[in-house]
Amino acid sequence: MSGATDAQQSAIAVGGEEPPDTGGRPEQQPEQQRDKLTALGGLAALSLDAMASVAYGPESIVLVLAAAGGYGLGFTLPVTAAIAVLLAVLVASYRQVIAAFPDGGGSYAVAKAHLGRRAALTAAASLVIDYILNVAVSVTAGVAALTSAVPGLYDDRVWLCLGVLALVTAVNLRGIAESARWFMAPTAVFVLSILAIIVVGLFRDAPASTEAAAGHASALAGSATTVGALLLLKAFAAGCSALTGVEAVANAVPSFRTPRVRRAQHTEVALGALLGVMLIGLAVLIGRFHLQPVEGVTVLAQLADASLGHGFGFYLVQLATVILLGLAANTSFGGLPVLMRLLARDNHLPHVFALRADHQVHRHGVIFLAVVSGALLVGSGGDVNSLVPLFAIGVFVGFTICQVGMVRHWNRERGAGWRGKALLNGFGALLTGVATLVVTGTKFTEGAWGICLALPLLVLLFELIHRTYVRIGARLEVGQVPGPVTRQRSLVVVPVHAITRLTRDALSAAVSLGDEVLAVTVVHTAPDPEDRTAAEALRRDWELWRPGVPLIEVPDAHRRLGRPIAAFVGELAAEHAYDRITVLIPEVEPARLWQRALQNQRGAVIDRALRRHSDAVVCRLRLRM
Repeated sequence: MSGATDAQQSAIAVGGEEPPDTGGRPEQQPEQQRDKLTALGGLAALSLDAMASVAYGPESIVLVLAAAGGYGLGFTLPVTAAIAVLLAVLVASYRQVIAAFPDGGGSYAVAKAHLGRRAALTAAASLVIDYILNVAVSVTAGVAALTSAVPGLYDDRVWLCLGVLALVTAVNLRGIAESARWFMAPTAVFVLSILAIIVVGLFRDAPASTEAAAGHASALAGSATTVGALLLLKAFAAGCSALTGVEAVANAVPSFRTPRVRRAQHTEVALGALLGVMLIGLAVLIGRFHLQPVEGVTVLAQLADASLGHGFGFYLVQLATVILLGLAANTSFGGLPVLMRLLARDNHLPHVFALRADHQVHRHGVIFLAVVSGALLVGSGGDVNSLVPLFAIGVFVGFTICQVGMVRHWNRERGAGWRGKALLNGFGALLTGVATLVVTGTKFTEGAWGICLALPLLVLLFELIHRTYVRIGARLEVGQVPGPVTRQRSLVVVPVHAITRLTRDALSAAVSLGDEVLAVTVVHTAPDPEDRTAAEALRRDWELWRPGVPLIEVPDAHRRLGRPIAAFVGELAAEHAYDRITVLIPEVEPARLWQRALQNQRGAVIDRALRRHSDAVVCRLRLRM
C-alpha cells in the first residue's frame, strides 16, 4: 500500500472511494447514462461559447483592419482563413486529446502526462481564469445586446446580468444533460440563422437593405495606416477570440454517454465544422457587400440586414444572438467543474470539488463558478468593455501548452504517422504561441496585466493546497498499513446548564462512548442573585436526580461560557493520563429552518472555543424537535 496514488489518497481523505469507471455501460448504469450527453446534446451544452463567438470574432477582425481604411478591410478573408486553419489544427489536436485522455481535463491532462506538474498547473490556471471570464463576458455581452435594443433597461444591467447567471446556474445544478435540453433550441435557431444569412447572401448581387447602418458614423480610420505584418498579427489575434470554447469538449469527456470518446470526438468535429463554415461564410459576405464597421451597429447586424432585409429575419437573428450570448456561459459550467474535479483528485484543490451530487453534477464546482462570476459582474458594473481585454489570453496559454504536450506525446508514442501529427501540433503551438504574445502585448495596458498576475498566483495556490494535503496524508499515514487496534482510556465531558430530556439523552450517549463521564456547568461568580439562584437550583436538582455522573462546577467571573469549559478540558488533559477527551455538546435542532433563529447558540459558542483552545474531540448531539 505504500505506493498509493494521489487519487487514492484523495479518496481516502474525503472519506470515500471514487467509484470505478466501468465505461458507463447502459445496462449497468441506466440512471447515470440519462444524466450524460449525446453528441447533439454536447453541441448544445458545450459549444455555446464557440458558436456565440461568431457574433464578435469577425467584428474584432474588421475593427483592427479598419485602421488601414477600405484597403485594410480587403484582408478580412485572408485573416479569417488563417484563423480557420488554426481552428482545423485545434480540432484535429483536441480530437486526439479526447482519445488519449478520456477522463477529460484537456490541456491540464496533456501537460500533466508529458510536460510536468508545473506546466499542467499553468494550463489548469489559464483554463480556470478563461472559464470564469467567459461567464462574465458572455452574460454582459448578451445583456448589452438586450439593452441596446431596449435602452430603458440600461441602468438595470447589473441585475439583468445576475438574473441570467442565476438562470444558467439553476439549470446546470439539474445536470449537464438537463442544460443541453434547455439550450438545444436556442443553439439550433442561432446556427440556422447564421447559415441562412450566408446562403441567402451568396446569391445576392447587392445588399437587400442598408437600413441598419443608416445614420451611423463610420468607424474607418480617417488617416489610414499601411497594412503591415503587425496590423495583420493584431487582426489575427483579435479574431482568435472566436476560437474560445474549442477546448471545452476535451475538458468534459466524462460528461458524455458511452462510447464517450467517440461521442466527444463527433461533437468536437461538428463544432469545428460549423464554426469554420460560419466564420469563412461571414468573412466572404463582408467582402461581397463591402461592409464597413459603424458605431453602434454590429457587423453581424449589418450582414443580417444585407442578406435578409430589415424585416422578420433581421430581428430573429438579433434575438437569437442576444439569447445565445447570454447563454454562452453554459460552456464554462460544462467544462470547469470537470476540470476542478481532476484538480481536486490530484490534491490541487479542496476535495469537495471532486464530489458528485444527483444527476452527476459537480455541484460545488458549479456554485464556485457562479459565485466568482457574480462577483466579477458586480465589480465590472455589467460593462462588457471592461472585461473583453482580459478575455481569450488564458485559453491561448492552454492551447499552446496542449499543443506542445501533444508533440511530446507523439514523440514518445511513435505510432503510425507520428511525424505528421507532431508537425501538425508543432505548427499549432507556433500559431497559438504567437497569438498569445500578440494578444497579451496589445491588451497589456487595458487589463491583461491582471491575467499575467493572476496566473502565477493561482498556480501558487494550487501548490500550497497540494503541500497541505501531502502533510495531512503523511500525518494520517495514508497509503501505509496502520498499527494494531488498541483500546484507549477515554473521557467524555458533557456541558449542561439545566436538567431536561436533552441532558438525559446526552449522558446516556456519553456513558456508551467513554470509560468515564463528567458533566460540567459554568458558574458565574459575579454578585448577581439570579446567577446564584440558578446555580443552587441546578446543584439541588442534580443531587435529587442522581444520574450516576458527577457534576463539576467551573467558576468564571466574566460571564463567559466557551472559554471556561475549554480551560477546564485543557487542565484535565494535562493532569490525567487520558488517551482521548471527547466533549459531547447536546443541543436542540428545530424541524423548521426559520425556528433556528430562536436558538440561543450555546452549542456553537462552546464548539468554537473548544476547537480554538483545546485538542479535545468535539461532537454535537442534536435532538430533532
